[in-house]
Amino acid sequence: MRRWFSGGMSAALALVMGSYAMAGDTVRAYIGTYTQKGGAGIYVLELDRETGKVTEARVAAEQKNPSFVAIHPSRKFLYAVSEVDNVDGKTGGGASAYRIDTKSGTLEKLNAEMTGGGAPCHLVVDAAGKNLLLANYSGGSVACLPIGADGTLKPTSSFVQHVGSSVDKGRQEAPHAHSINVDPTGAYSVVADLGLDKVLVYKFNSEAGTLSPNNPASTSTKPGGGPRHFAFHPSGKYAYTNLEMTSEVTAFQVQPGGVLAGIQTLSTLPNGEPVPGNSTAECQVHPNGKFVYVSNRGHNTLAIYSVDLSNGRLTHIGNQSTGGAVPRNFCIDPSGRFILAANQESDTVVVLKVDQETGLLTLTGSQAQVSMPVCVKFWEAP
Repeated sequence: MRRWFSGGMSAALALVMGSYAMAGDTVRAYIGTYTQKGGAGIYVLELDRETGKVTEARVAAEQKNPSFVAIHPSRKFLYAVSEVDNVDGKTGGGASAYRIDTKSGTLEKLNAEMTGGGAPCHLVVDAAGKNLLLANYSGGSVACLPIGADGTLKPTSSFVQHVGSSVDKGRQEAPHAHSINVDPTGAYSVVADLGLDKVLVYKFNSEAGTLSPNNPASTSTKPGGGPRHFAFHPSGKYAYTNLEMTSEVTAFQVQPGGVLAGIQTLSTLPNGEPVPGNSTAECQVHPNGKFVYVSNRGHNTLAIYSVDLSNGRLTHIGNQSTGGAVPRNFCIDPSGRFILAANQESDTVVVLKVDQETGLLTLTGSQAQVSMPVCVKFWEAP
């Protein structure tokens, strides 16, 4: 088995990749994966935004379980978690830094750091590009790692261990931080903790790389719901989290001081009818702010909502198949025209077209084969 910090590809593959360049109205996408079925790690492909077609996926870098990736705002660097519980005998997961080859899409390993907790499952770079923030799932903790001017990661500058539990003793016996985001102002960091049924808010100091509890420190969600991922509305006035365990989405109004006030909880399934074994994975807002999408694992759809821009409330307007099994993360291309959905169990990344007026989705018939895809992040040339 490859070590989690294993570097690079063969010289021959790198030579082939070096000859690849984007052209026309094309955007690149990086794919984070699980490697249990023999996948190499991080993959890359291109989406033609005129035709909706994607290229074959290629290996960008080899790494064990790089389930989630994040792009630096300079677009020069990419960061990936290594979703494991120990690294070389040390307890905890890891995070790796890569330099992006803008022509070929390949990734050059810069360095790696421990995250302080087990199974890091989500990460984000702050808007200033100075810090990498991570959520450790099995560790039930969050961490901040400073980023050097050269893109390398520094040791943890801030670490917070969550404590507590919630009503489901099988899944919520302990904290399970599942995502971390920075609000549009850059002043607060928000963490969805599945094990606590809480969305925690931290004051975030980008210069110092520190996280400190806000007042109030959290907002509770539906007991047993299990908040997983979180997305701010482009206006900064509203936000949304998907409840993994009850197949729902909760809407919040964002109040002064970083306070989140829950205003609504809706099912992600047609007519609210339960689907045995279903759970939700991802929640995202369309760049135009008019639509919200949530992925259903089991029902294998994206739930589609329209947004009332006057108050942030949602209306469930449909569900669209992702053309595969167990959709995890999905990503809306920066133009808002297409969504790439990562179907973990069918090993496909599928292209869906977005109706700009209604928000409804249609399968384009275009897809790429990727072993156990988990995360999709778009990249455009600087």
